[in-house]
Amino acid sequence: MASRILGLVRDQVLAAFFGAGDAMDAYRVGFKIPNLFRDLFAEGAMSAAFVPTFTRYVAESGTEAAWRLGNLVINALLVATGILVIAGILFAPPLVAALAGDYAGVTLADGTSKLDLTVSLARLMLPTLTLIALAAAVMGMLNSLRHFFIPALSPSMFNVVTIVMAVGLIPFAPALGIDQPILIVAAATVLGGMAQLALQWPTLRREGFRYRPVFDWTDPGLRRVLVLMGPGTLGLAATQVNVAVNLFLATGAGTGAVSWLEYAFRIMYLPIGLFGVSIATAVLPTVTRHVVERDTGASRRTIADGLSLMMLLNLPATVGLMLLSVPIVRVIFEHGRFTAADTAATAAALRYYAIGLVAYSIVRIASPAFYALGRNRVPVIVSLFTVVVNATLNILLVRAMGYVGLALGTSIAAIFNACALLVLLRRYLGGLDERRMIASLARIAAASIAMGAATLAADAWLAASLPGGDLPRQMLRLALSIAAALVVLAAAAWALRIREFHEAAAAVTRRLRRTP
Repeated sequence: MASRILGLVRDQVLAAFFGAGDAMDAYRVGFKIPNLFRDLFAEGAMSAAFVPTFTRYVAESGTEAAWRLGNLVINALLVATGILVIAGILFAPPLVAALAGDYAGVTLADGTSKLDLTVSLARLMLPTLTLIALAAAVMGMLNSLRHFFIPALSPSMFNVVTIVMAVGLIPFAPALGIDQPILIVAAATVLGGMAQLALQWPTLRREGFRYRPVFDWTDPGLRRVLVLMGPGTLGLAATQVNVAVNLFLATGAGTGAVSWLEYAFRIMYLPIGLFGVSIATAVLPTVTRHVVERDTGASRRTIADGLSLMMLLNLPATVGLMLLSVPIVRVIFEHGRFTAADTAATAAALRYYAIGLVAYSIVRIASPAFYALGRNRVPVIVSLFTVVVNATLNILLVRAMGYVGLALGTSIAAIFNACALLVLLRRYLGGLDERRMIASLARIAAASIAMGAATLAADAWLAASLPGGDLPRQMLRLALSIAAALVVLAAAAWALRIREFHEAAAAVTRRLRRTP
């Protein structure tokens, strides 16, 4: 929660200083380039391949063998990402031109082109690829050893560094001789990547890990990770091609389009990061252990429980984001250079992104489950089909709807991806406790509808009772609307006897009773 909220605060700060103008567009595109590769080596195929393998080593061969595997993977990442960073720096101009060619025709206030600024930012931020890949490897080892808090908190350091440097240095950029203050944000991005790795390292050392510069490409464990990564990397590479296509379409939609989509996705990703990623992070090592023990029933129950809990949390979030999109964006971002027009544009994108929120979270849980089951080709094949669906939809919808078509197309493709993975996962596990899940989903949907009605009524009543556009009134109206929604949601969940809600409430009660 700290990590995701700080990420939102980070975007608040950037919105206040840069709005949704040319500098922010350039930063978003520049940062997207290392992110295209980061998903392959950090949050994507590497994590999905490494965590199950490392967990098996701990369970079957002991920690010393697991530490050796960790060193081999870290050194392999250093070599692979180092080559990519150097290549990216050398070939940044043609790469950026391919993604954002329309920026060449935009001249900034200092006489430089928007394309040149984007190239400079991309070169400066490319080393974050290596730093975040290493941080993800360390996170994987800690998660396998059942350390979740520090790894989950580590991204917050990335955000803290950016916030501190932006607030502390951007106002003094002219005095420091910096013509483009957005360069400060790019430098903070690299330092934030360092901090993300540094926060986790002491915990790993306390567990007994010691870094060793060992290289053995013939090691069975490393080869297993690479073999598992192969299909996943191929599938994610196709996904990144699709991201690049979407980025190209967004850069052609005019100034602000890239930033509006990114701001909207940041808000939409908050519940995914809080619930979808968190649940998936806990499910993957547990399922892996059940697979090692050949307990298919336990694997099935663990995945089904994770999916049910995720739906309880994210389905109401979907309703809330769609109904309160404008006040949410206004309160969070409409400050400084972020205008009312930017609010309307970002809120429109948010509504379409929210349609796919549950699907994004399902993919976060279902896709790594296939790696734990040793069926690593399945999510790759599904991903390839999803890429085709997404690209086709976005090309068609951006022509008909403008930039918001990209958000809608992405959500529809996520729904396709989630449904396909669930159907195939059910086949391989011999079921997913469908009756229980469908019953839970029906109750959660009913509770969400009741919450939505309460949200609309509360928002309308508060708008009439507390008129005014000043920030304190806006924040109060939004807070009261959300509070009313949560109260009705909790009451409906209790009345409908939603199992996941009662279990969560009981767990919280037990924890509070144990707290001195």
